[in-house]
Amino acid sequence: MTPARHAAITGWGEAVPPAILTNEDLSTFLDTSDEWITKRTGMKERRVSHLSAIELATIASSRALACAGLDASDVELIVYGGCTNEEAVPNSASGVQVALGATRAAAMDVNTACTSFLYGLSTATAMIQSGVVRTAVVIGVEVISPYIDWTNRNIAVLFGDGAAAVVLQATDSAEGVIGTVLGCDAEARQSLRVRGLGCGYANREVSLGDAIWDFDGPVIFKRAVQGMSGACARVLAEAGVSADQVDLVVPHQANLRIIEAVAQYAGIGMDRVMVTVHRYGNMSAATVPVSLVDALREGRVAPGSLLLMPGFGGGLTFGALLVRWGQRVTPLGESTMTMPPCDRSALELVNEVRARQDPHGRSLKGLMSPVFAESRRPS
Repeated sequence: MTPARHAAITGWGEAVPPAILTNEDLSTFLDTSDEWITKRTGMKERRVSHLSAIELATIASSRALACAGLDASDVELIVYGGCTNEEAVPNSASGVQVALGATRAAAMDVNTACTSFLYGLSTATAMIQSGVVRTAVVIGVEVISPYIDWTNRNIAVLFGDGAAAVVLQATDSAEGVIGTVLGCDAEARQSLRVRGLGCGYANREVSLGDAIWDFDGPVIFKRAVQGMSGACARVLAEAGVSADQVDLVVPHQANLRIIEAVAQYAGIGMDRVMVTVHRYGNMSAATVPVSLVDALREGRVAPGSLLLMPGFGGGLTFGALLVRWGQRVTPLGESTMTMPPCDRSALELVNEVRARQDPHGRSLKGLMSPVFAESRRPS
């Protein structure tokens, strides 16, 4: 197989659940309000899924393949980016593979939390450039609602469910990812953590319903702005591109104030920033690809556009990709795969989860997975 110099994005598709959880819905069981949430986050709505993450990822992938005019049999690699895996083993990408019927495809998961799609897109691009594969599907997906701590307003108002995928194909044209900066601010990794999930808690009298979130907002805000801004500056400098040449920023949608701060540091006006946080909240790994699909649908991506995609997530991972768009901005086809209807409102779905959570409060009594214990850190 002859190595290709570039990996063009030739297909795109999303799977956004229809059930909308509004700020007013949240105020029915939390001490909060639309004004409080909007002022601090810029969020008005978020989606709650009635489907599994693999199901959402499969629908998004099917739509991306149809957009590219390809069949599942054409796919040689599936990269599933997200931190809401339904099982530790087997991996989630293999579930998408069998659901799509992509029997020729290798399947791998990438979990860097909110940056999983960016890390996955970088990985798949490198594999195409090196000649390992020629066609790949890269997914960003999260279904966070089942393990949200719905008693904690600082967490519950932030996150939503969703998925989107892109198709990459080998090309000699100078398009696709043309610049990559990835990093990890691991010193503060415990500022964003979900305790109670993972193999480190096995057989320690902890159930999934006990999972609680550690979320240090001020630390995360500061390091998110630093990580994303620094990555943007580096990727532009390494590519020899100025901020004025960027046509559209498609950032991770963690918080409107973070997005505005990153754009300001980059010297890019908000008129050139794709903002979706108000209608989807923070969909973690799904935010960047869903925002990209929306930008294409709204006509904000033109042939040859230069896109800047910064992100930040648990770990604390960060990164920024520079993407040169190709000539096509409209789908070649439409998938026949449809999303099953949802017969409940988002609030009803959330209340079902809340009913299964511990009514006496969520506490792990100081329990920490051995993986994270400070006493076990190497000297």
